[in-house]
Amino acid sequence: MKRYLLTVLAAFLAVTSLDAQPPRVPQSIEFAGQTITFDRPDLYERMDRELITFTYMHTNSTLMLKRSKRIFEEVEPILKEYGIPDDLKYLMAIESNLDPTSLSPAGAAGLWQFMTATGRQYGLEVNSNIDERYNTKKATEAACKYLKDAYKRYGDWMTVAASYNAGMGGISSRLEAQRQESALDLWLVTETSRYMFRILAAKMMFEDPISFGFNVLDYDMYPYYPPKEVITVTDPIPDLVLFAGQHQVSYARLKEANLWLREDKLNNSSHRTYYVTIP
Repeated sequence: MKRYLLTVLAAFLAVTSLDAQPPRVPQSIEFAGQTITFDRPDLYERMDRELITFTYMHTNSTLMLKRSKRIFEEVEPILKEYGIPDDLKYLMAIESNLDPTSLSPAGAAGLWQFMTATGRQYGLEVNSNIDERYNTKKATEAACKYLKDAYKRYGDWMTVAASYNAGMGGISSRLEAQRQESALDLWLVTETSRYMFRILAAKMMFEDPISFGFNVLDYDMYPYYPPKEVITVTDPIPDLVLFAGQHQVSYARLKEANLWLREDKLNNSSHRTYYVTIP
C-alpha cells in the first residue's frame, strides 16, 4: 500500500511538473573545479536558454534521470581511474541522452558518440562485426584518453568540452584567430556555443531534478546489475545464439549486455582477446 501511494503521488507530481518553471540562472556554478560566473549578459542568456530547454524537454530529461543510476555507476570509477573530473560524465549525457544504443544521423555511436575515425584513433575496434563504441567500458576509456589529451592542450575543462563537440583542431584555430584563451569567450557556431551550457544545465538537473520540475524517485531509476559472469574469449564464436544457450541466457539478453557485438557471430580470425558479459 505504501509503495502504491508513493506511485500515485509521483504520478501526480509528474503531471503538475508540466507547469513547473525553469530554475533561475545561478550567480555561479562549479564545474570540474572551475567556477563559472554568469555576470555577463551573454553568459547569463546562454545559460538561461539551456535551463529552459531541459525543463520542458520532458521525455528526454525524464529518461536521462531514470538511466543515470545504471550508467553513472559503471562510468564514474573509470573517470576516477583516469583522473578525469566526475563532472565530465555530463558530457556523455548531452551527447547520447545516456542511451547506450544511440546512433546519430552523422554516424556517431554509443554513449560517448564517437565517430568511426576518432574511435579508432583512441583504440576502439570499429567494423561490421565489432563496434566498441557501444562497449561502455572501452568507450569510456577512449573518452578519458581524448579528454586528457585535450586538457593537456587547453588546461581548461570547458574548452575541453567545446573541443569534444567541435574537435581540437577547430577550437584551437578559433582560439588563435580570435585571440582568446577560453572557449567561453569565442564566437562559435550555435551548436558548439550551446554545447558548453548544456553540460552546465545537465549538471544542475542531475544534482537537483526537483528544481526543474522532475520528481523521479530513487526506486524509479534503472539499477545497475553487475554481470553474472564475464567470459574471456580468444577464438571465434560462430553462433552467438548457441553460445547464449550454453550460458543459460537468451540471445536477446546476451546482445543487450554486449551491444558491441554487431552480428550473430564473433569472427575473431586474429584471435584477439574479448570479454563477453553474461547478464
